[in-house]
Amino acid sequence: MLRVQTAGESHGQCLTAWVSGLPLGVPIAIDFINRELQRRQAGYGRGGRMKIEHDRVQILSGVRHGKTIGAPITLQIENKDWTNWEDALPVEENPALAEKQRPLARPRPGHADLAGVLKFNLKDARYILERASARETAARVAAGAVAKEFLRAFGVEVLSHVIAIGSVRFERTATWEEIQAACAPTDAEVRCVDNKLGAAMKQLIDRAIEARDSLGGIFEVVAHNVPPGLGSHAHWDEKLDGRLAQAVLSIQAVKAVEIGTGVASAAAFGSEVHDEIGYDSERRRFTRASNHAGGLEGGITNGEDVVVRGYLKPISTLRRPLQSVDLKTKETVRAAYERSDICVVPAAGVIGEAMVALMLAGAVREKFGGDTLEEALRNFHAYQQQLDEF
Repeated sequence: MLRVQTAGESHGQCLTAWVSGLPLGVPIAIDFINRELQRRQAGYGRGGRMKIEHDRVQILSGVRHGKTIGAPITLQIENKDWTNWEDALPVEENPALAEKQRPLARPRPGHADLAGVLKFNLKDARYILERASARETAARVAAGAVAKEFLRAFGVEVLSHVIAIGSVRFERTATWEEIQAACAPTDAEVRCVDNKLGAAMKQLIDRAIEARDSLGGIFEVVAHNVPPGLGSHAHWDEKLDGRLAQAVLSIQAVKAVEIGTGVASAAAFGSEVHDEIGYDSERRRFTRASNHAGGLEGGITNGEDVVVRGYLKPISTLRRPLQSVDLKTKETVRAAYERSDICVVPAAGVIGEAMVALMLAGAVREKFGGDTLEEALRNFHAYQQQLDEF
């Protein structure tokens, strides 16, 4: 079983990811993990925090001589902004630093602030926002990069591109080659496969910056060359599409998830939606005329690309704050402002890649097992032979 946990606060000392369950022998390149972290930090509309942080991973356990050793992997990312918060968020109690705390008593609409303080009976949302912050996703991206390294051994690749920012939307299906090209620059501004639409997206972000507002949108994660047979139809919690949906929906600001063309399919006739089946005798594999199912049927991968879309609401921290209520006085106030972004859709796509990669890696582990990568690949190749002989 592949297990992943993260720890750390937005302005704490560091972020940590813990990954357990990978077999021995998986090549792990620190440069690749750092490249993924750099991709997460890029994107038009990012805020001032990205000018402070220069995310780099340190691997503390589970990898030796460039390969996994079959033990839990610990990944750490330093928060450089900690130097500005060390007195405000000390680990030990220090009454002398009480005046340097930075309480937040004006919860932001759309954020976890109010729900969190009600849950924990607090009059200060600082502890809530520190952990609820999307800064936590840097650790997820590092863990997802490790999962991508594992999947690569099985020929599986995971990338994303931007479908929409605000009202500007890319309507057709992107090819895998187009997605690869859009993801090639680590500092891609909007990561849209259509340059003309990408320019329009940037203009919309500029309008949001001028209005001191924020923008959401849609990213699409595509997993290429996924073998059929991952996941299961047998139990509700084993269905891979359900796991993928939960994983992507767990990303901060994501409010809806779509598998394939699920939203459009709900308004169509069955004859327009279901992917007709053919057979390629030369390649000895079943084929599909389309991929409306997004590579999953009955909770099981069917051999087509796995396609998952995440729908992001505009982020909740606004430079022109909305109405709120002071937690202590209960008086009407303007919500607090914390340094923030304007649009995070391109970065969220990278986080989506990480979550999809982690779920697929877990499904591969369940299907092919193995204490070592070599053993898992033997099982995988035997399964491929079984498919060829079907």
